[in-house]
Amino acid sequence: MKIAVFANTPAQVHLYKNIVKRLEERGHDLRLLLRDYGEAREVASELNLSYTIYSKPKVSKMGKILSLPRDIIVACRKLQNFKPDIITGMGVYDAFTSALLRAKSVVFNDSEPISNKVFYSTQFKFYLHFVDAIVTPSSFRQDLGKKHIRVNSYKELAYLHPNYYKPDESIKEILGLEDDEEYVLLRFNAFDAVHDFGISGFSIDDKIRLVNELEKHAKVFISSESKLPEKLEKYRLPAPKSRIHDVIYYAKLLVTDTQTMTTEAGILGTPAIRCNKFVGKNDMGNFIELEKKYGLIYNYRDPEMATKKALELVKENNLKKEWREKREKLLKDKIDLTAFMVWFIENFPESFKELKENPEIQWRFK
Repeated sequence: MKIAVFANTPAQVHLYKNIVKRLEERGHDLRLLLRDYGEAREVASELNLSYTIYSKPKVSKMGKILSLPRDIIVACRKLQNFKPDIITGMGVYDAFTSALLRAKSVVFNDSEPISNKVFYSTQFKFYLHFVDAIVTPSSFRQDLGKKHIRVNSYKELAYLHPNYYKPDESIKEILGLEDDEEYVLLRFNAFDAVHDFGISGFSIDDKIRLVNELEKHAKVFISSESKLPEKLEKYRLPAPKSRIHDVIYYAKLLVTDTQTMTTEAGILGTPAIRCNKFVGKNDMGNFIELEKKYGLIYNYRDPEMATKKALELVKENNLKKEWREKREKLLKDKIDLTAFMVWFIENFPESFKELKENPEIQWRFK
C-alpha cells in the first residue's frame, strides 16, 4: 500500500514517527510531507526521518489562510507520481490533497472546533466533508457524525507510551546539572497558528516574573517559539529539539502557555501548569480530563494564578513520586496509539467498519 503522511508541526512529526516506521517495516511505501514550520524540520532531521518540504508558511494567521490553496497544489504535485492509496495527517492540508488525488483520507485530530469558534471551527467543518474517517481521543467533547471514531488515547501516546519512550538521563549532563539538581521548564507559544486566533498566554512581564520567582527555588530553562526579551535569553534551553521529552521527564515542573507539551508532561509524570485563553467552558476535553480525572495538570486563564500555583508546587518535596503514581493510573486506562493507527490505516476501510460495530476492539492495542 502507498501511504502519504502530512506533518505540519514538531508535535505532528513525533506523532507520526513511529507510525511511519512500523508501516514501513510491514512493507508499505511511505512518503512524509513536512511543513517548514517552527522546529518541525529540525526535529525530523535529528530523528533521521526522510521527508519532502511542501510548504513554508507565512508568519501571520491570515497569510497561512491565503497560502492554503497554493500549499495544497504543491502537495499534490509532490505526490502525483507517487499515487497514494491513503493520505493521513491532522487535518486541512491532507484532507484537501486526498480529495484532489482521489485517495482515502484518515485524519487524527485532538484540536476541538468548539475551542475557537472563529476561523478554526469554520475551517474544520469545511474540510470534514473531504475526510473518510476522523479519529479523536475519547475525551473529545463534540460529536463529529458518522465519520467519527473515538479511541481511549492521546496523540502524545503515539510516541510517549512506554512501548516507545525510554527516558535518557544523559540529558542532565547536556543541561549542565549537578547531581539531583532540580529544574523547572518554561515553554512559551508563538500563538501564530490559525486555531490560535484571539488566544494569548503569558505576557513578557509575566514571563520575567515567572523566572524571577522560580529561580529562587530551582534552576530555570526556557523553550520558546517566540522571541525572548534579552534578559531571558540566558535561560534558553541548551538541548537538541529531539531531546525535549527527556527534559520534560526529569523536570520538577513544567509551566507553559502551549498545548501539546502540557499533555506530554502529564503522560511523563511531570506536574504541568497550563495558562492561556483556551481555558474555560470551551476548553478541550483532553485538558479537562487530565486535570479533573487524573490530577496531572492545572489549567488557568489568569497568569497570576498560574504563577502562584507554580511557586506552591516547586516548594513541595516528593512531588515527582506523587505524579509518577498518577501517571501509572493514566497509562492503565489508555491504549497504544501507534499500534492502533498502524492497524487502522493498514486495514482501512474494514477497520473503520469493525470499530463502528464494536468500539471495544480498540483494547487489543493496550
